[in-house]
Amino acid sequence: MAEVLVYVDHVDGAVRKPTLELLTLARRVGEPVAVALGSGAADTAATLAEHGAVKVLTHDASEYADYLVVPKVDALQAAYEAVSPAAVLFPSSAEGKEIAARLAVRIGSGIITDAVDLEAGVEGPVATQSVFAAAFTTKSRVSKGTPVITVKPNSAAVEAAPAAGAVEALSVSFSDKATGTKVVSRAARESTGRPELTEAAIVVSGGRGVGGAENFPVVEALADSLGAAVGASRAAVDAGWYPHTNQVGQTGKTVSPQLYIAAGISGAIQHRAGMQTSKTIVAVNKDSEAPIFDLVDYGVVGDLFEVVPQLTEEVKARKG
Repeated sequence: MAEVLVYVDHVDGAVRKPTLELLTLARRVGEPVAVALGSGAADTAATLAEHGAVKVLTHDASEYADYLVVPKVDALQAAYEAVSPAAVLFPSSAEGKEIAARLAVRIGSGIITDAVDLEAGVEGPVATQSVFAAAFTTKSRVSKGTPVITVKPNSAAVEAAPAAGAVEALSVSFSDKATGTKVVSRAARESTGRPELTEAAIVVSGGRGVGGAENFPVVEALADSLGAAVGASRAAVDAGWYPHTNQVGQTGKTVSPQLYIAAGISGAIQHRAGMQTSKTIVAVNKDSEAPIFDLVDYGVVGDLFEVVPQLTEEVKARKG
């Protein structure tokens, strides 16, 4: 069976969930070969093997931390040349998509971004995408070269599938351009204790109906009771009620959780484009004509300041 390269997104050896989802998808079209780079790369092997990686290619060098994405592109190109894979998969993060695009140019291949599913096809992997602000679903494949595909988080269930996970050192020669853009400083992001927005299984978002920054704790309380991430509509972000890093929508982040709860969000196309692929959508809005109700699985017409606190208390009660 052909091998499929999977780029490993990890933090000092701790593998992030989207990578485990990629391994599930990779097994549909071939044998997963993981590529782990940077500090702690070798520490990823056990987790990757548990989820189906037949081989783990590792390489650590200061360039991965000191410079932007080009050193990683060099490494992925080296892995591509060593393996000759049937496809190369990346998580659809900002970094993942940039590395994927640069790699596709280098190897002369087509690229598909933001896939939500992947299946084997007669002429190569077939990717499913949600396009035109999630109004249509398409199936496509790369017709030139080795398919390079980025996949949205939460597109597949994480499945354990123990494999050999043999660790091999990857030989990498960095190009002259690898050191062109240096990272001069870093600032740790303040931790909220909540899941990363784009990776969360549950997202609770607030919109214009929240009425102000001082009222967002109502949304946060529900999110915390569910172990969810907190999102916000563009209207709430533009008003300064919540950070832009939490914006869900066409000009913010795209999420695809198992459960999405929209509180006080009208459902304009700008917002829908960022969450329409969520598996189950619940909306709370006092306007029964709000466009969001055309999209939801469950809708509650009511004042969010009455409904959401009751929901929070019910969740807490059921959790005991």
